[in-house]
Amino acid sequence: MRILGAEVFEIEKGFVRRSICTDGEVISVSSGDGKIMDAEGCFLIPGLTDIHFHGCMGEDFSDGSPEGLQIIADYELSRGITQICPACITSPESALIKMCENAAQFKSKSKSGAELVGIHLEGPFLSAAKKGAQEASWLRTPDKALFDRLQGASQGLIKQVSIAPELPGAMDFIREASKSVLVSLAHTEADYETSLAALNAGARKITHLYNAMPPFLHRAPGVIGAAFDFLECRAELICDGIHIHPSAVRAAFHMFGEHRIILISDTMRAAGMPDGEYTLGGQEVQVRGKAATLKDGTLAGSVTDLMGCLRMAVSMGISLSAAVTAAAVNPAKALGIYSYTGSLENGKYANMVLLDENLSIKAVIFKGKIVENGKYFH
Repeated sequence: MRILGAEVFEIEKGFVRRSICTDGEVISVSSGDGKIMDAEGCFLIPGLTDIHFHGCMGEDFSDGSPEGLQIIADYELSRGITQICPACITSPESALIKMCENAAQFKSKSKSGAELVGIHLEGPFLSAAKKGAQEASWLRTPDKALFDRLQGASQGLIKQVSIAPELPGAMDFIREASKSVLVSLAHTEADYETSLAALNAGARKITHLYNAMPPFLHRAPGVIGAAFDFLECRAELICDGIHIHPSAVRAAFHMFGEHRIILISDTMRAAGMPDGEYTLGGQEVQVRGKAATLKDGTLAGSVTDLMGCLRMAVSMGISLSAAVTAAAVNPAKALGIYSYTGSLENGKYANMVLLDENLSIKAVIFKGKIVENGKYFH
C-alpha cells in the first residue's frame, strides 16, 4: 500500500508531508501490493497504545470473560488503539487469577482486535486512604509471592504493577519486581522523600498523575515533585476533560516535557455506551456525560477512549505532535515494545491511523491492512 499526501508524524520533525508505504505487515520503502490511498489533507499517526484502561462497550477486563476481552480488543482497535495493556482493579486473589488466565488464553488464541501487549496490575497493593474507586476490603500490603502467582497465571503477561510506596514491605517489593516489570507509584499518601526512595529502588512511572495522591505544594511536593526530579520517571495523564483541569494538563507537559508524559484513558466498561448505571470492581457507578462516579461522587474511571483523550489534549493547547508522542511513542517505550511499534519507521508494523483536519478517524490500518467495521483478522 502507498499512502499519498498525508502529513506524516515524525518524532524529530513533527509532521512532514510525504508518502509512506507498506509491504505486507510492515512499513517499507516501497509498496508491496501497489494499492494507493489518497490521504491529502489528513494526518497520519502511529497506532496508539493504552497502558491503563479497564474496559469499554459494557465489558470490564477484570471480569475475566473471553468474550468480553474480545469485545474490548475489537472496540479499541476501531478507535485507533492498536496495542492494549488493560488494567485490573483491586479484587480477591481468585478473581485476579481468573483475569490473568483469561488474558493468557486470549493472547494465544485471539484472531482479531488490538494486540494485547500486557496486563497492568493496578492493585491490590494500594493505600486505603487514597483508594479512589478501588474496593477497600480487598486491598493488601505488597506481596511478592502473590505477584509471582499472578504472573505465573498470566504466563508472563503482567508488564506493570502499581503500588503505594509507603506500605509496609513496599521498598523490598519494588526492588524485586522492578527487575522484570515496570513499577508505578499509585493511590498513595507518600511524601517526597518516600516517593524518591521508591524511584531510586526501581519504580519508573507514576499512575494517573494528580489523581489519588497528595497535591503538589511548595513546601510538600510529594509524589509529583519526586517524579519531576527523577528524570527517568514517566507520568500517566488522563486527558478526558474531567479528571484534570486544562491548566494542570498544560503544566504537566511543561514540567515533564512531552517525552515523559504518557496519555492514558482509564476507561471503565461504560466507554462507548450511553449514560446509565454500570459497575466497577463490584461497586455501582453512575455515568452522566463524560463523568463516571461512585454514589459518593468519587471519580470511577473515564468514559473517553485514548483517541478522545488525544483530541482533548489538543483542545487544551497541547500540540498534536506532543499529544501523539504521549499517546503512541512513550507508552510503547515504557512497555518495551517500541522496537516494532509506536512510530512510523521502516521495518516496524504498519499500525497507523489516518485523521482528518478535525482529528476524526478516517481509517485505521493494522499490520498493513485497513480495519473495517472495527474488525481486523490476523
